[in-house]
Amino acid sequence: MVLFRGHFHYNLFMMTKKVRQSLPYDLPATYQISVQGRIDPSWSDRLEGMRIYQDPAQDASTITFLLGELSDQAALAGVLNTIYELHLTVISVERLEIDGFNQPE
Repeated sequence: MVLFRGHFHYNLFMMTKKVRQSLPYDLPATYQISVQGRIDPSWSDRLEGMRIYQDPAQDASTITFLLGELSDQAALAGVLNTIYELHLTVISVERLEIDGFNQPE
């Protein structure tokens, strides 16, 4: 990470060669998004059909996970915008392996 104007940014040179390859933004991909707070499973249709489940540890800070295939990154942006409109904090967005892209080392 690099400190730039008081914010941390990931340095692209720290990424592996596999991750740096050209990944398509206009093709389907599977994503897992974690959010601080609770999203009712009935919101699945409004979140592009993503599967919604909560962390089984029921402590004071509930974490909700969204898992599913999105048609492209525009659909991902729509899901993230809906989460923003719900005033929830996004903890992570992970693109999972699909068709040989984004394979973990």
